[in-house]
Amino acid sequence: MARRQGAVVVSLLAAVLLGACLPAPAAAGVHLSTLPKALDVTASAKPGQVLHSGVDKVTVTWSLNTTEPAGADAAYKSVQVKLCYAPVSQKDRGWRKSDDDLSKDKACQFKLTQQAYAAGARGSFEYTVARDIPTGSYYVRAYALDASGTQVAYGQTGPAAAFDVAGITGIHASIKVAAGVFSAFSVAALAFFFVVENRKKNK
Repeated sequence: MARRQGAVVVSLLAAVLLGACLPAPAAAGVHLSTLPKALDVTASAKPGQVLHSGVDKVTVTWSLNTTEPAGADAAYKSVQVKLCYAPVSQKDRGWRKSDDDLSKDKACQFKLTQQAYAAGARGSFEYTVARDIPTGSYYVRAYALDASGTQVAYGQTGPAAAFDVAGITGIHASIKVAAGVFSAFSVAALAFFFVVENRKKNK
């Protein structure tokens, strides 16, 4: 009997230790579909307008929707603004796909700013398009965050109001000129050696 009880205790201890070693299940992220669209978000860039990376600016503004009841933003502590790929720039690009689970979403990769939220006031931010923003179509989304940094509401300009960004290719005009010069030199050198070899053969 004592042996049987001892075996049971050992089995229970082994199960506890095994459970402690196993990774905890990943917590599900916040789902966009469950958030109220409580923020009114606008961007100065017009639909279809082309902004150039490292040069042009866009002003983003946000405020509580007038349709929201008084005090609806009591839990809002900060606002996080992101630049999101429009559907046309997500097509056939899995690394840019949107997902209702915000912990898995890949469409809104670029954080523009995060600021304290002022109840009843309109916030704004002037953003210079970063040099590392790729060419594509984008829209703006803003999240209201609570004290823990969790998304509790959102607003966006929407894919229908998407604007375009012309990214920097990394190839400057001087590099193109140098490449052209070297190409011409290579052709000339090849022709020169061809003539020299022919003369040697004729001699």
